Amino acid sequence: MKITDHIKNANGKTLFSFELIPPRKGKSIQELYNNIDPLMEFKPPFIDVTTSREEFVYIEKDGLLDKKVTRMRPGTIGICASIKHKYNVDTVPHVLCGGFTKEETEYLLVDCHYLGIHNLMALRGDAMREEQYFKPTPGGHEYALGLVEQIAEMNKGRYLNGMVETSDCSDFCIGVAGYPEKHLEAPSLKTDLKRLKQKVEAGAEYVVTQMFFDNKKYFEFVDLVRAEGIDIPIIPGIKPIAVKRHLQLLPQVFKIDLPQELIDAVEACKTNTDVRQVGIEWAIQQSKELMDGGAPVLHYYSMGKSDNIKAIASELF
Repeated sequence: MKITDHIKNANGKTLFSFELIPPRKGKSIQELYNNIDPLMEFKPPFIDVTTSREEFVYIEKDGLLDKKVTRMRPGTIGICASIKHKYNVDTVPHVLCGGFTKEETEYLLVDCHYLGIHNLMALRGDAMREEQYFKPTPGGHEYALGLVEQIAEMNKGRYLNGMVETSDCSDFCIGVAGYPEKHLEAPSLKTDLKRLKQKVEAGAEYVVTQMFFDNKKYFEFVDLVRAEGIDIPIIPGIKPIAVKRHLQLLPQVFKIDLPQELIDAVEACKTNTDVRQVGIEWAIQQSKELMDGGAPVLHYYSMGKSDNIKAIASELF
């Protein structure tokens, strides 16, 4: 079922969902299942699975270091299919511009269609670790807009090499990212909103926001989005603070602000166990206010761990 249908069928009730990261190469998928199992009692209608960029590794050969490209977290589509089969829940693979040519993207989309995966999150992706700025993959898309357009074209039976006569066209529901505090590379929030509108006009059907810690940012963002004539669902993304270094790391990586009240509470903690509890309590209050404000779904960034998400969801769903 499409994400938009799940939201419509909920009749105004706020739904629960979460995002997870595929295990690194060499890890068992059972570790992933162990973190999904405790969250299934809250009946998530869908689960997102991230896709990671390729990485450079250096392998010693004849006394020299040979630079190779690898993917340390492969298998997003396979993991989505496995979760879908095991839990009978819709899965949403993240589809990236970075690291994929248009042809590789088309193969991925065909696989999703064959596997009965009906929802996709279309993202540009981050720069590689060694690069300061995002560089498009040769033969790939530069922006998420192009990715949305390719998916929308395939929904019409139009492939890269022309029209395909078929009675079994894909019908992907396309999600895109939204930034209540603007994308870190956008010159202004107004510019960012224009880019979002372009993606919606190209075929995006729902938005999931970047994490934020002040709900005022989300509600103001929704108002601005609606003022642009965008009426698709806007799902808030929530990340519980888990360790003290998040105070520096999250603003640095995502260019977001943290409320002073939250900063003070975290700085007063003596251990990361205490920080984790502060993060849980803050996210619970955030979530309650978002539910009261009519958020269609509360989408949690779990980072593969479920104990704090379970503690939060137990108070809400």
